[in-house]
Amino acid sequence: MFSYYLQLGFHSLKRNPVLTLLMVLGIAIGIGASMTSLTVFHVMGSDPIPWKSDKLHYVQMDSWDPNRAYDDDDQSMPPDQVTYRDAVALIEAGKADRQAVMYKVAWPVQPENRDIKPFQSLGRATSGDFFALFDTPFEYGNGWDRAQDKEHARVVVLARETNEKLFGGQNSVGKRVRLNDVEYSVVGVLKEWKPKIKYYDLTNGSFSDPEEFFVPFNTAIELKTPAAGNNNCWKNSAEGWEGYLESECIWLQMWVELENATRTAEYHSFLDNYVAEQKKLGRFPRPVNNRLPDVNQWMKDNRVVSRDVEIQLGLSFAFLVVCLVNTIGLLLAKFMRKTGEIGLRRALGASKPQLFMQHIVESGVIGISGGLIGLLLTWLGLMAVRGLYDYFDSVARLDWPMVLATIGLSIVASILAGLYPTWRACQIAPAAQLKTQ
Repeated sequence: MFSYYLQLGFHSLKRNPVLTLLMVLGIAIGIGASMTSLTVFHVMGSDPIPWKSDKLHYVQMDSWDPNRAYDDDDQSMPPDQVTYRDAVALIEAGKADRQAVMYKVAWPVQPENRDIKPFQSLGRATSGDFFALFDTPFEYGNGWDRAQDKEHARVVVLARETNEKLFGGQNSVGKRVRLNDVEYSVVGVLKEWKPKIKYYDLTNGSFSDPEEFFVPFNTAIELKTPAAGNNNCWKNSAEGWEGYLESECIWLQMWVELENATRTAEYHSFLDNYVAEQKKLGRFPRPVNNRLPDVNQWMKDNRVVSRDVEIQLGLSFAFLVVCLVNTIGLLLAKFMRKTGEIGLRRALGASKPQLFMQHIVESGVIGISGGLIGLLLTWLGLMAVRGLYDYFDSVARLDWPMVLATIGLSIVASILAGLYPTWRACQIAPAAQLKTQ
């Protein structure tokens, strides 16, 4: 029976091609606008590492100015980074299952191949646990271990693109790379790894470019490498590099992996005790305010999904509603023009449920057609977003869940739009209609 209704639907749509085109385009434009916004919203807010996001926690401690809060908009929020002396103390305590301190660096890469010109490159100085913490995939080799961290080893992990540029994509483990006039031994090469949201360093840009290389944190510190990212101080520090390391300046990010809620509570207690000891030394003048947000909470705290994106999403769905109202009007006009046909079918024995199903199927055909065109419009819309906003390049892209959602939304929208016109059409009295014919 469904196939019969489907044939009737296609036949009915062919009889009024202009009206059919208007309805399909109305659905398609509304779907294209709403799904473009929804795709960006969905990717921005989706869990970037769902299999362990609840185990990864960002470390926050309030060592800021006693006379004013760090965040003027939310005064309960502690600073988004930590000082060097605190990061080192926490790493050396080793209370987490895994832990990584990190910061952004910018070094020139000086290839041995003279055919390749030196180039400036962004990297990350971090702990060896970084790669296990965030499950980074390796194409060749692996990361360094904690012993190499302590030894300030001159080792490096290359991103896939950097390895392509320097070694033509070959296995470069064991080869040498000169960074900022210092030679490093390659211990690993990553596979393609570009998180859509750079959740592990939201402070320096949620959508910023991924790192091109990774080096041990202690090595970068020994070489007196300044941070290429965010740096905030609330009071002057002593002169020189050592003075800076001992200062209250915050410029490092720290993540810990804690297996369960019990381990999280234990680590939070450890932080509280650490701050209490530091208060005795005259530090941490503000009330104790330690936080361990997990990945999703940290993204929420940093407003990765901005208010502008939320407003745009609301407006786009309001536009979809307008398109549906127009479609309702067109369907009502179309179905009411078929009163003679509907009256004849009722007189021949067709029941109201059968007529209702026939016209709902016809509405669904319009929805599928509009959805397919809407999918194309969504793809074009996302291309426009990427062209206008470079930092949306990683999130303004369709994935299969959004493709299925686009088709599903178009079908649901068209069926909803067809409910009232279909109900009106089914109320036609066959006897009265046949008398007028």
